[in-house]
Amino acid sequence: MKRMRRWIRLIKHKPLRFFLYGFLLLFSGIVGSIITIYCYALILGPPDLDVAANTTYYSADGTKIGQEQGVETREWVELDAINPDVIDTTVQVEDKRFYHHHGFDSKRILAAGLKNIQSVSLEEGASTITQQYARNLFLTHEKTWRRKLKEAFYALRLELFYDKDTILEGYLNTIYYGHGIYGVEAASQFYFQKANTDLSLAEASLLVGIPNRPNDYSPILHLDQAKQRQENILDLLYKQGEISETAHFLATHEHLEIRESSNKDEHNLAPYYQDVVMEELKEILQMKEQNIRTAGFHVTTTLDIAAQNQLEKAKNEHLPDDTDMQVGAIAMNPVNGAIEALIGGADYQKSQFNRATQAKRMAGSTFKPFLYYAALSNGYTATTTLRSQPTTFILDDGSSYQPSNFNGYYADKEITLAQALAVSDNIYAVKTNLFLTPARLVKSAKKFGITSEMKAVPSLALGTASVSVREMVSAYSMLANGGKEVASYTVEKIETADGEVIYQHKKPTLKQELDPQATFILTQLMTGMFDSNLNGYMHVTGESIAPTLHHTYAGKSGTTASDSWMIGFSTDLVTGVWTGYDDNQALTKTKDKHAAKEIWASMMEAIHSNKEPSNFIAPSGIIAAYVDPISGGLATPYCDTSRLMYFVKGTEPRTYCSRHRTQE
Repeated sequence: MKRMRRWIRLIKHKPLRFFLYGFLLLFSGIVGSIITIYCYALILGPPDLDVAANTTYYSADGTKIGQEQGVETREWVELDAINPDVIDTTVQVEDKRFYHHHGFDSKRILAAGLKNIQSVSLEEGASTITQQYARNLFLTHEKTWRRKLKEAFYALRLELFYDKDTILEGYLNTIYYGHGIYGVEAASQFYFQKANTDLSLAEASLLVGIPNRPNDYSPILHLDQAKQRQENILDLLYKQGEISETAHFLATHEHLEIRESSNKDEHNLAPYYQDVVMEELKEILQMKEQNIRTAGFHVTTTLDIAAQNQLEKAKNEHLPDDTDMQVGAIAMNPVNGAIEALIGGADYQKSQFNRATQAKRMAGSTFKPFLYYAALSNGYTATTTLRSQPTTFILDDGSSYQPSNFNGYYADKEITLAQALAVSDNIYAVKTNLFLTPARLVKSAKKFGITSEMKAVPSLALGTASVSVREMVSAYSMLANGGKEVASYTVEKIETADGEVIYQHKKPTLKQELDPQATFILTQLMTGMFDSNLNGYMHVTGESIAPTLHHTYAGKSGTTASDSWMIGFSTDLVTGVWTGYDDNQALTKTKDKHAAKEIWASMMEAIHSNKEPSNFIAPSGIIAAYVDPISGGLATPYCDTSRLMYFVKGTEPRTYCSRHRTQE
């Protein structure tokens, strides 16, 4: 360099001397910058090649039930497991001097640079495979000089620390193929439903052509354009001597079997359930959904595949297929709160709105157990009687309220709580609500975990509050488990892609929230909806499904003009089903009104078919007695029917039924 400066000083022509000094400074600056960049790259070391991986869901028994595919799908394969036709064609099309340059193709850069200068834009690209891989790993696809400089620096680091095959493998596993698909294996499975190693030359060349413009060259969206791109690639391969004339002819004329739809969720089990899992993951991890989807987590859920399949089967069998009626259903373990099955609608592909967790609908008579729990806690017994007849209630503000029973049926006499609950008498419920006060009913419902808005009004006894299926199933679980608080959940364990457990659901310490005696008595009263011995002026509400039931269940149905509910439980499973229309249109057809009960009954019986019968266990201080369900007195041999009822010791009936006497 000193010699060069001395030689320049000998030049007599002053402008030339200044020019050469300037050139020397520029050259020194460039060389210095290059050395600095190389040194900086060496100091930073090899860039991390880890890429986003799909979070995968597993059922409670470890079976894979689905993989996050709503945003992107990836499946990594090693280079020696990639079709040679895909490799060779990709190199020829994207970067034919890939194995001969050091990350940058100077000829392509100069040609592209001239075109960009002429058009005053950055439209013409000259990125090598290394640069594209760097962009896939670390950068966005925005067209700015800043991004291109970063891309060049990352490409330099890749070339310094990794061999060509590693870079090519990474590129082929991260390139975007449209429809949220990244990597050659995922693309092959998506477009052709086969492994990439099984692709023909025709299929491989079509696949290689997609990344250039994934939307325009998608064979699903634009088959003609994709085929034209494929033929151009095959022409290129033939002209460069990479394939023979025969291979070219056969490939251009081969008929391609391409999937007809871009739907990627069709093989996922329980998609509504998986959406609930995602919401829970966001809460647990405090991460954004996109980050969770691509973090490669392995999530063990509470899903019971057998229960889910039975719930789906029951829905398919009993939900009318000639209407737009929807369904929301949850099956839950009442002991620990694990959601074992869930359906959020009639068809996930048509609507992803989850009617089991997101929708809030009027509860109807399924709300009455909260009322009668309060009543049992405040002096009522199974034989407490009130008169069932048309009644106009005058409220504190001077207004009147006149509820009615189903189809206008009334006993026109005293009825017991046992019968009122079994036949769902509305007059009895409103009288009880006004006696206890609506504010007490609100307090009782909150004790069961209901958090939805509730107005303390007389009609609340008839379920005018709008609630979710999840809320109601969780509330009924407290009856099934003897009155202990329980929180529903779907995520059992979260592991990283490396197998590190970062979350494990802790077995809750169940706090006794409800009075055990009142809870047990109410549960026994709720078995009455299936007992025809409680028939009278109306039939018990579960009579239509009772003949199909072979185990002990407690439950309550509920109906409004536009909602049909059935929630019931055994000792180890609670299932709640809602059916109705999204637009709140009235349920007028008989089969529409009965669908919720039939779905529930089919589900519960299928799940319990191989289980030993079990009964609800009475806590201490409970006494049983056979009672005439009409009068509420102790049954005698002369009573037409009797039912075993339960009481807190000391509150049981002391007198015998006098309604049934021998005829003299």
